[in-house]
Amino acid sequence: MKEKTKEMLVKMLACFFAAMIPVLFIAYGFQTKRYADLSREITELEKKQEDLIEQNKRLVSDISLLSSTDRIEKIASSELGMHKAETEDIVRVEMGGTKK
Repeated sequence: MKEKTKEMLVKMLACFFAAMIPVLFIAYGFQTKRYADLSREITELEKKQEDLIEQNKRLVSDISLLSSTDRIEKIASSELGMHKAETEDIVRVEMGGTKK
């Protein structure tokens, strides 16, 4: 009787391991697909990051160009009719008051 139980247990284990092989192949296939999807997503994100860095560089360049003093002075004089204040045009105001 013991021999029959042992033989049955060995057959059951063999069937179990034989059934596990296709399951493991299926799991491997899912993992491979997931890895490929994640690799593709990483590539897309890296490309997007490069594009954003380039856009940021252009914007920083535009900011420095637009905020140059020569450009601002030109717009102030030609479009707004402004001019640099002469020394006699400057009025100094001093505020007096109680100190707290």
